[in-house]
Amino acid sequence: MSRRDEHILAAKAAFPHTIPILTGFLFLGIAYGILMNVSGFHPIYPILMSIVVFSGTAQFIAVNLLVGSFDPLGAFLLMLMTGARHIFYGISMLEKYKVFGLKKYYLIYTLCDETFSINCTIDAPAGVNKELFMTYVSFFDQLYWVVGTAIGALFGTLVEFNVEGLDFVMTALIAVLFLEQLLKEKNYLQSFIGVGCAVLCLVIFGAEGFLVPAMLMILAVLTFIHKKEESAGKTV
Repeated sequence: MSRRDEHILAAKAAFPHTIPILTGFLFLGIAYGILMNVSGFHPIYPILMSIVVFSGTAQFIAVNLLVGSFDPLGAFLLMLMTGARHIFYGISMLEKYKVFGLKKYYLIYTLCDETFSINCTIDAPAGVNKELFMTYVSFFDQLYWVVGTAIGALFGTLVEFNVEGLDFVMTALIAVLFLEQLLKEKNYLQSFIGVGCAVLCLVIFGAEGFLVPAMLMILAVLTFIHKKEESAGKTV
């Protein structure tokens, strides 16, 4: 099989898995493009941000930061809190990505909630190059976001459009992906740990500050369970 045929096969295998991302990213990207447009930014700015930043939550937050008072330290801390979860995604994908050569840098750069959900739980079909499969999943997801942003930035002001509440699309999309992953799991322990830690930290720290403590707690609990399982395996 030629390299070109491998790419075509991998792209065809990856695309159906990204269709739920397409619907969410396209509409949310349009909303973001419109929001940047009505905030006074030239269309090139939201398009470039979607290519370079590629973080829906951070980009929506950045709109208010860009039009507000200059506060680089506050902006840094806010973005750090918002994107802290990607540290844990990255750690969990190190083993999968480290053997992919130069492509691993693109895979790391484009790793987001939805791409992580697919590449972490879905294996490439038989006969499909795993490296190319995961790369095309990442590429398609980023493409949907950039195209949605471009549509909103370039054509959004031509129609009356109320963007209030549309950012809930991202929340709904993550919920659907979580349920899909839950249906494919044989052991629900990790999912229950994640939900339980998040709820506990939400009660303790509140909605504004629960994310990082929840991630740290999940990491600590899963690490403890993993070490305990390893010790049990060695003693058997």
